[in-house]
Amino acid sequence: MKCRHCQSPLQLDFVNLGFAPPSNAYRLATDLSTPETRYPLRVKVCEQCWLVQTEDFARHDALFDAQYAYFSSTSSTWLAHAQSYVAMITQRLALDSASFVVEVAANDGYLLQYVAQRGIRCLGIEPTYSTAQAARAKGLQIEEVFLGAASAKTLRERHGAADLVAANNVLAHVPDINDFVAGIEILLAPEGTVTFEFPHLLNLIAQTQFDTIYHEHFSYLSLLAVQPILQQAGLRVYDVENLPTHGGSLRVYACRQNAAQLEQASVAAIIAGEKAAGLDQSAVYHDFQARADAVRLGLQAFLLEQKRAGKTVIGYGAAAKGNTLLNYAGVDGLLLPQVADAAPSKQGKYLPGSHIPVITPQALLDARPDFVLILPWNLKHEVMQQLAQIREWGGQFVVAVPEVEIL
Repeated sequence: MKCRHCQSPLQLDFVNLGFAPPSNAYRLATDLSTPETRYPLRVKVCEQCWLVQTEDFARHDALFDAQYAYFSSTSSTWLAHAQSYVAMITQRLALDSASFVVEVAANDGYLLQYVAQRGIRCLGIEPTYSTAQAARAKGLQIEEVFLGAASAKTLRERHGAADLVAANNVLAHVPDINDFVAGIEILLAPEGTVTFEFPHLLNLIAQTQFDTIYHEHFSYLSLLAVQPILQQAGLRVYDVENLPTHGGSLRVYACRQNAAQLEQASVAAIIAGEKAAGLDQSAVYHDFQARADAVRLGLQAFLLEQKRAGKTVIGYGAAAKGNTLLNYAGVDGLLLPQVADAAPSKQGKYLPGSHIPVITPQALLDARPDFVLILPWNLKHEVMQQLAQIREWGGQFVVAVPEVEIL
């Protein structure tokens, strides 16, 4: 395999998580007696441009299909983050009724609804039918297409150039990252801004967040890797912020190369921090496998201990990261009989790979478990608040990453 950005041979291994089905391919009861496709989940590092990336086995149109079950609006924390972003970026870029905003990967309209509420013309690009329909139900205009250079030309001819392109938590999800960024450059007005948000590779390594690795995430990103990708497409990074989302993310602001925006000191500061952490050196990537294995063994030991003690553990959050963790740790319904989730699109289904049934949060409370294993650890405070009732019978919350911790 060659690097999906610079085409250099990929020889440095980062982590091998075995074989797993796509993390959002939830199963129906009728599916449980049929074969389930599993793909290798292996990650390599490009030692030329430092793009960390999965080996390509699964097609993106198979991963993001009509039944795609991730709806962003399920999380109140995520809605609040989107609303805060819209308020900030509207003021920063002085967006008004004459402006045009495009969001790539608009999902169910969780973010664009706040743009529309401000009377700003907007368009969502969302290739998955299920979420696109949910966004349309909010009154939003959606183009159901994967973004690339070719589709961007059609979209710009149809809708015009964008003063803001919001590409938040999508850059990691595209297999042809060069074509995707070229499409954004085509959509952008001469003085427009594009913002990218993505989980920061620096935190993934430091906090052993291997469960954020799954087939839908083709790339694991640092500013060191992202900057040359944008430059190749004619874009320039002019500001960067650290965010707490997804266990630690970057928000990157970029514009056309010849636009007026001045580069802020934050850009050099983030690059310097990444180099200080060794993200441009092969050595930092060598021991990640052993640390991921330690998390795997820690979760197995905890669940086995509770099973032998006659204690009940129920999971919360049928999230992609949870599916990576459970499948790599070999956890099934014997050790974790149920997982609750607030999303109706997942309830009554079964987790991919482990085939653990997904129940409602109320069903979890009715079961009165001794422990609730919070799989989306990045939302642990939200979950603990929502399920605070478990404290009434002595129930406790647990996370497994970066190590098993009873909260």
